[in-house]
Amino acid sequence: MVLITGICTFLYHLPQIYKWLLKPYYISSIFMTVAFLVVRKAPGLCEHLATQREDGNSCDFDWREMEILMFLSAIVMMKNRRAITMEQHVGNVFLFSKVANVILFFRLDIRLGILYLALCVAFLMTCKPPLYMGPEYIKYFSDKTIDEELQRDTRVTWIVEFYANWSSDCQSFAPVFADLSLKYNCPGLRFGKVDIGRYGEVSKRYRVSTSPLSKQLPSLILFQGGKEIMRRPMVDNKGRAVSWTFNEENIIREFNLNELFQKSKKLNKSLGLVGEEQKNSPPQEGSDELHTETPEEPTESKKDK
Repeated sequence: MVLITGICTFLYHLPQIYKWLLKPYYISSIFMTVAFLVVRKAPGLCEHLATQREDGNSCDFDWREMEILMFLSAIVMMKNRRAITMEQHVGNVFLFSKVANVILFFRLDIRLGILYLALCVAFLMTCKPPLYMGPEYIKYFSDKTIDEELQRDTRVTWIVEFYANWSSDCQSFAPVFADLSLKYNCPGLRFGKVDIGRYGEVSKRYRVSTSPLSKQLPSLILFQGGKEIMRRPMVDNKGRAVSWTFNEENIIREFNLNELFQKSKKLNKSLGLVGEEQKNSPPQEGSDELHTETPEEPTESKKDK
Protein backbone atom coordinates (compact mmCIF):
# COMPACT_ATOMS: atom_id res chain seq x y z
CA MET A 1 0.00 0.00 0.00
CA VAL A 2 2.81 2.40 0.88
CA LEU A 3 4.58 1.57 -2.39
CA ILE A 4 1.40 2.22 -4.40
CA THR A 5 0.88 5.54 -2.60
CA GLY A 6 4.45 6.58 -3.32
CA ILE A 7 4.12 5.70 -7.00
CA CYS A 8 0.82 7.60 -7.29
CA THR A 9 2.36 10.64 -5.59
CA PHE A 10 5.35 10.54 -7.94
CA LEU A 11 3.12 10.28 -11.02
CA TYR A 12 0.93 13.13 -9.76
CA HIS A 13 3.93 15.44 -9.33
CA LEU A 14 5.74 14.16 -12.44
CA PRO A 15 4.91 17.20 -14.64
CA GLN A 16 6.16 19.54 -11.92
CA ILE A 17 9.33 17.47 -11.39
CA TYR A 18 9.93 17.33 -15.15
CA LYS A 19 9.60 21.10 -15.46
CA TRP A 20 11.79 21.57 -12.39
CA LEU A 21 14.61 19.33 -13.69
CA LEU A 22 14.71 21.12 -17.05
CA LYS A 23 16.27 24.20 -15.46
CA PRO A 24 19.95 24.73 -16.45
CA TYR A 25 21.18 24.45 -12.85
CA TYR A 26 19.73 20.98 -12.37
CA ILE A 27 20.70 19.72 -15.83
CA SER A 28 24.33 20.76 -15.24
CA SER A 29 24.32 19.32 -11.72
CA ILE A 30 23.06 15.94 -12.96
CA PHE A 31 25.87 15.73 -15.53
CA MET A 32 28.45 16.75 -12.90
CA THR A 33 27.05 14.15 -10.48
CA VAL A 34 27.30 11.17 -12.87
CA ALA A 35 30.57 12.30 -14.51
CA PHE A 36 32.79 9.65 -12.89
CA LEU A 37 30.25 6.89 -13.54
CA VAL A 38 30.14 7.84 -17.23
CA VAL A 39 33.94 7.97 -17.55
CA ARG A 40 34.43 4.66 -15.74
CA LYS A 41 31.73 2.84 -17.76
CA ALA A 42 32.05 4.48 -21.21
CA PRO A 43 33.17 1.93 -23.86
CA GLY A 44 36.29 2.96 -25.71
CA LEU A 45 37.37 5.21 -22.83
CA CYS A 46 37.34 2.99 -19.77
CA GLU A 47 39.85 0.56 -21.37
CA HIS A 48 42.56 3.23 -21.08
CA LEU A 49 41.97 3.98 -17.38
CA ALA A 50 44.01 2.68 -14.47
CA THR A 51 42.50 0.14 -12.07
CA GLN A 52 43.41 -1.80 -8.93
CA ARG A 53 41.14 -4.73 -9.65
CA GLU A 54 42.79 -8.15 -9.59
CA ASP A 55 41.13 -9.16 -12.86
CA GLY A 56 42.40 -6.00 -14.55
CA ASN A 57 38.91 -4.93 -15.66
CA SER A 58 39.24 -1.13 -15.87
CA CYS A 59 35.58 -0.70 -16.86
CA ASP A 60 34.34 -1.56 -13.39
CA PHE A 61 34.78 -0.04 -9.92
CA ASP A 62 37.63 -1.29 -7.75
CA TRP A 63 37.29 -1.89 -4.03
CA ARG A 64 38.55 1.57 -3.02
CA GLU A 65 36.09 3.33 -5.31
CA MET A 66 33.27 1.23 -3.86
CA GLU A 67 34.32 2.32 -0.36
CA ILE A 68 34.21 5.98 -1.37
CA LEU A 69 30.77 5.57 -2.96
CA MET A 70 29.43 3.75 0.10
CA PHE A 71 30.77 6.50 2.36
CA LEU A 72 29.11 9.07 0.09
CA SER A 73 25.76 7.28 0.43
CA ALA A 74 26.04 7.26 4.23
CA ILE A 75 26.84 11.00 4.37
CA VAL A 76 23.94 11.89 2.08
CA MET A 77 21.53 9.82 4.18
CA MET A 78 22.70 11.53 7.38
CA LYS A 79 22.38 15.03 5.89
CA ASN A 80 18.98 14.33 4.38
CA ARG A 81 17.54 13.41 7.76
CA ARG A 82 17.29 17.14 8.50
CA ALA A 83 16.27 18.17 4.98
CA ILE A 84 12.83 19.76 4.70
CA THR A 85 12.10 20.22 1.01
CA MET A 86 12.85 18.25 -2.14
CA GLU A 87 15.33 20.98 -3.13
CA GLN A 88 17.35 20.31 0.02
CA HIS A 89 17.39 16.54 -0.58
CA VAL A 90 18.52 16.97 -4.18
CA GLY A 91 21.01 19.70 -3.22
CA ASN A 92 22.71 17.40 -0.70
CA VAL A 93 23.01 14.66 -3.33
CA PHE A 94 24.55 17.09 -5.83
CA LEU A 95 26.98 18.62 -3.31
CA PHE A 96 28.44 15.45 -1.84
CA SER A 97 28.47 13.67 -5.21
CA LYS A 98 30.70 16.42 -6.58
CA VAL A 99 33.03 16.13 -3.58
CA ALA A 100 33.25 12.36 -4.06
CA ASN A 101 33.86 12.82 -7.80
CA VAL A 102 36.77 15.17 -7.12
CA ILE A 103 38.39 12.52 -4.90
CA LEU A 104 37.70 9.73 -7.37
CA PHE A 105 39.05 11.66 -10.38
CA PHE A 106 42.23 12.72 -8.56
CA ARG A 107 42.77 9.13 -7.49
CA LEU A 108 42.22 7.91 -11.05
CA ASP A 109 44.31 10.51 -12.90
CA ILE A 110 45.56 13.85 -11.60
CA ARG A 111 44.84 15.48 -14.97
CA LEU A 112 41.21 14.36 -14.83
CA GLY A 113 41.04 15.56 -11.23
CA ILE A 114 42.29 19.05 -12.13
CA LEU A 115 39.89 19.22 -15.08
CA TYR A 116 36.87 18.19 -13.00
CA LEU A 117 37.82 20.59 -10.19
CA ALA A 118 38.06 23.44 -12.71
CA LEU A 119 34.60 22.52 -14.03
CA CYS A 120 33.23 22.56 -10.49
CA VAL A 121 34.66 26.03 -9.85
CA ALA A 122 33.25 27.32 -13.16
CA PHE A 123 29.87 25.77 -12.35
CA LEU A 124 29.85 27.35 -8.88
CA MET A 125 30.58 30.80 -10.31
CA THR A 126 28.14 30.72 -13.22
CA CYS A 127 25.20 28.50 -12.19
CA LYS A 128 23.10 29.53 -9.21
CA PRO A 129 20.18 27.56 -7.78
CA PRO A 130 16.88 28.89 -9.17
CA LEU A 131 14.95 31.18 -6.84
CA TYR A 132 11.44 30.26 -5.73
CA MET A 133 8.93 31.84 -8.13
CA GLY A 134 5.70 30.23 -6.95
CA PRO A 135 2.60 31.85 -5.42
CA GLU A 136 2.95 33.74 -2.15
CA TYR A 137 1.40 36.57 -0.17
CA ILE A 138 4.48 38.28 1.23
CA LYS A 139 5.50 41.92 1.58
CA TYR A 140 9.14 42.54 0.64
CA PHE A 141 10.79 45.24 2.75
CA SER A 142 13.75 47.50 2.11
CA ASP A 143 15.92 49.28 4.66
CA LYS A 144 13.66 52.36 4.35
CA THR A 145 10.26 50.65 4.56
CA ILE A 146 10.59 47.93 7.21
CA ASP A 147 10.31 50.17 10.29
CA GLU A 148 7.43 52.17 8.79
CA GLU A 149 5.43 49.06 7.88
CA LEU A 150 5.94 47.34 11.24
CA GLN A 151 4.75 50.42 13.16
CA ARG A 152 2.02 51.59 10.76
CA ASP A 153 -0.77 49.66 12.50
CA THR A 154 -0.06 48.27 15.97
CA ARG A 155 -3.01 45.86 15.64
CA VAL A 156 -1.26 43.95 12.87
CA THR A 157 1.02 41.03 13.75
CA TRP A 158 3.99 40.54 11.43
CA ILE A 159 6.13 37.47 10.85
CA VAL A 160 9.26 38.60 9.04
CA GLU A 161 11.93 36.41 7.47
CA PHE A 162 15.46 37.82 7.44
CA TYR A 163 17.29 36.14 4.56
CA ALA A 164 20.12 36.43 2.04
CA ASN A 165 19.97 35.35 -1.59
CA TRP A 166 23.35 33.61 -1.42
CA SER A 167 22.26 31.34 1.45
CA SER A 168 21.21 27.87 0.30
CA ASP A 169 19.22 27.40 3.53
CA CYS A 170 17.21 30.54 2.75
CA GLN A 171 16.55 29.36 -0.79
CA SER A 172 15.34 25.99 0.47
CA PHE A 173 13.09 27.64 3.07
CA ALA A 174 11.45 30.01 0.55
CA PRO A 175 8.66 27.61 -0.59
CA VAL A 176 7.85 26.70 3.03
CA PHE A 177 7.45 30.35 4.05
CA ALA A 178 5.45 31.09 0.90
CA ASP A 179 3.06 28.22 1.66
CA LEU A 180 2.55 29.51 5.22
CA SER A 181 1.74 32.97 3.87
CA LEU A 182 -0.92 31.50 1.59
CA LYS A 183 -2.54 29.60 4.47
CA TYR A 184 -2.39 32.16 7.30
CA ASN A 185 -2.16 35.63 5.77
CA CYS A 186 -5.02 37.98 6.68
CA PRO A 187 -5.31 41.73 7.41
CA GLY A 188 -4.37 41.15 11.06
CA LEU A 189 -1.56 38.65 10.43
CA ARG A 190 0.95 39.58 7.75
CA PHE A 191 4.10 37.97 6.35
CA GLY A 192 7.19 39.89 5.27
CA LYS A 193 10.75 39.36 4.05
CA VAL A 194 13.86 41.50 4.00
CA ASP A 195 17.16 40.73 2.27
CA ILE A 196 19.79 41.52 4.90
CA GLY A 197 22.49 40.39 2.51
CA ARG A 198 21.59 43.49 0.54
CA TYR A 199 20.58 45.80 3.39
CA GLY A 200 23.37 45.53 5.95
CA GLU A 201 21.91 48.26 8.19
CA VAL A 202 18.79 46.16 8.76
CA SER A 203 21.01 43.25 9.79
CA LYS A 204 22.67 45.37 12.49
CA ARG A 205 19.44 47.05 13.59
CA TYR A 206 17.65 43.75 14.23
CA ARG A 207 20.75 41.87 15.40
CA VAL A 208 20.70 39.14 12.74
CA SER A 209 24.19 38.10 11.67
CA THR A 210 24.88 37.28 8.03
CA SER A 211 28.05 35.35 8.87
CA PRO A 212 27.88 31.73 7.68
CA LEU A 213 29.52 30.67 10.96
CA SER A 214 26.69 32.10 13.07
CA LYS A 215 24.06 29.99 11.25
CA GLN A 216 21.40 32.66 11.81
CA LEU A 217 20.07 32.56 8.25
CA PRO A 218 17.21 32.38 7.79
CA SER A 219 15.76 34.02 10.91
CA LEU A 220 12.05 34.44 11.65
CA ILE A 221 10.95 37.25 13.98
CA LEU A 222 7.44 37.81 15.30
CA PHE A 223 6.44 41.48 15.72
CA GLN A 224 3.39 42.70 17.61
CA GLY A 225 2.72 46.38 18.05
CA GLY A 226 5.92 47.08 16.14
CA LYS A 227 8.03 45.29 18.78
CA GLU A 228 9.86 41.97 18.62
CA ILE A 229 8.12 39.23 20.60
CA MET A 230 10.16 36.15 19.67
CA ARG A 231 12.56 34.82 17.08
CA ARG A 232 13.78 31.53 15.71
CA PRO A 233 16.47 30.38 15.78
CA MET A 234 17.41 31.72 19.19
CA VAL A 235 20.95 33.04 19.64
CA ASP A 236 23.29 32.08 22.49
CA ASN A 237 25.72 34.36 24.35
CA LYS A 238 28.43 33.72 21.76
CA GLY A 239 26.25 34.94 18.92
CA ARG A 240 25.66 31.51 17.44
CA ALA A 241 22.23 30.19 16.54
CA VAL A 242 20.70 27.40 18.61
CA SER A 243 19.96 24.47 16.31
CA TRP A 244 16.36 24.57 15.06
CA THR A 245 14.60 22.89 12.14
CA PHE A 246 12.77 25.21 9.76
CA ASN A 247 9.81 23.10 8.77
CA GLU A 248 6.14 24.02 8.60
CA GLU A 249 5.14 22.00 11.67
CA ASN A 250 7.74 23.64 13.93
CA ILE A 251 6.86 27.14 12.76
CA ILE A 252 3.12 26.63 13.30
CA ARG A 253 3.74 25.26 16.79
CA GLU A 254 6.42 27.71 17.98
CA PHE A 255 4.72 30.85 16.65
CA ASN A 256 1.16 29.69 17.56
CA LEU A 257 0.00 30.46 14.03
CA ASN A 258 -3.39 28.80 14.44
CA GLU A 259 -4.16 30.87 17.54
CA LEU A 260 -2.81 34.07 15.97
CA PHE A 261 -4.87 33.46 12.85
CA GLN A 262 -8.10 32.96 14.82
CA LYS A 263 -7.48 36.11 16.90
CA SER A 264 -6.72 38.09 13.75
CA LYS A 265 -9.97 36.94 12.11
CA LYS A 266 -11.99 37.94 15.21
CA LEU A 267 -10.26 41.31 15.25
CA ASN A 268 -11.09 41.85 11.59
CA LYS A 269 -14.77 40.97 12.15
CA SER A 270 -15.09 43.30 15.17
CA LEU A 271 -13.46 46.14 13.26
CA GLY A 272 -15.82 45.52 10.35
CA LEU A 273 -18.91 45.64 12.61
CA VAL A 274 -17.77 48.86 14.26
CA GLY A 275 -17.16 50.40 10.84
CA GLU A 276 -20.66 49.46 9.64
CA GLU A 277 -22.32 50.88 12.79
CA GLN A 278 -20.48 54.14 12.43
CA LYS A 279 -21.35 54.30 8.74
CA ASN A 280 -25.09 53.54 9.20
CA SER A 281 -25.72 55.68 12.31
CA PRO A 282 -27.11 59.18 11.50
CA PRO A 283 -25.02 62.17 12.61
CA GLN A 284 -26.20 64.07 15.68
CA GLU A 285 -27.84 67.43 15.14
CA GLY A 286 -25.41 70.29 15.29
CA SER A 287 -22.37 68.12 14.95
CA ASP A 288 -20.16 67.38 11.98
CA GLU A 289 -20.62 63.97 10.37
CA LEU A 290 -17.89 61.57 11.28
CA HIS A 291 -16.17 59.88 8.36
CA THR A 292 -14.39 56.65 9.28
CA GLU A 293 -11.74 55.68 6.81
CA THR A 294 -10.22 52.26 6.80
CA PRO A 295 -6.45 52.52 6.36
CA GLU A 296 -5.26 51.08 3.11
CA GLU A 297 -3.45 47.79 3.25
CA PRO A 298 0.12 48.08 2.06
CA THR A 299 0.45 46.99 -1.50
CA GLU A 300 1.86 43.51 -1.86
CA SER A 301 5.04 43.61 -3.87
CA LYS A 302 7.19 40.78 -5.12
CA LYS A 303 10.94 41.03 -4.87
CA ASP A 304 12.64 41.83 -8.17
CA LYS A 305 13.98 38.39 -9.06
